[in-house]
Amino acid sequence: MVEQPVEEPKVEGFAAALVRQMRAEDTHGHWERKSDAQLLEPFILDKEKRRAIPIIGDPDPDTLWRLQLFYGALCLEIERLTRRMVQPMMKMSHEGFGRMVLIGGRLVVLNKQLRDVHRFGFDSIEKLNAEAEKMLGQAVGMIEKFPEVADY
Repeated sequence: MVEQPVEEPKVEGFAAALVRQMRAEDTHGHWERKSDAQLLEPFILDKEKRRAIPIIGDPDPDTLWRLQLFYGALCLEIERLTRRMVQPMMKMSHEGFGRMVLIGGRLVVLNKQLRDVHRFGFDSIEKLNAEAEKMLGQAVGMIEKFPEVADY
């Protein structure tokens, strides 16, 4: 019996932008053979996976890297939508609590309090897209409300 290849869902929306960001950081081609869904797999944490992650100790460097990738991709999407450069700034304690701000010019376009960074992830790709779209809407709205500050 011939095994049928498993059809992976098409990655769309913000998740596609996140995959582009990840592939851009793959300078040695380690992820060329991985599908988009495989690259997004570390971002997807169901309740069982989330509960299995201990919150004692320093956040895992891979988790912090995924956090930076997510917000970096968010900045690129804001730039694509508004044609204004936006940069992330993160301040994190060793306990996994902190703040992420996205700044355009002199404007804080997004201010996100981070808690339990050890467990950073989303229930599904759809939830990842929904959360990113919500943040994109807030950031773009802030730039549209205060364009002169974002341009400074």
